[in-house]
Amino acid sequence: MSYGAAAALQIAVYQRLSGATALAGVAIYDAVPPSPAGTFVLVGPEEVRDASDKSGAGAEHRLAISVISDGTGFLTAKTIAAAISDDLTGAALVLARGSLVSLLFLRASARRIDEGEVRRIDLTFRARIEL
Repeated sequence: MSYGAAAALQIAVYQRLSGATALAGVAIYDAVPPSPAGTFVLVGPEEVRDASDKSGAGAEHRLAISVISDGTGFLTAKTIAAAISDDLTGAALVLARGSLVSLLFLRASARRIDEGEVRRIDLTFRARIEL
């Protein structure tokens, strides 16, 4: 098992989302900005498990991507979350380290935070990487 492809996966996901037409004008971060306002995407935490088999070394990354919005209602956040899901599911990303075998949507959770003033949708994807 190796955590070696984690940075390569994050870079490839960021590049993919940054170039997505449906996300034009939406800021994408890997840390919450100092004074968050509006709607933005946060490429966030991940869990990695060994996925090695007889054919070689591998890892399963469960990557969270969040849509955070202070807009009224969930519609804007859900529209952006759907675009992210559509864009990443099954994407053939090229990694600087390792080879992406598959990228699948696992789940989403939508909720209100900050006393109901902010909407947050957390999307979780499963990336299988051969090393």
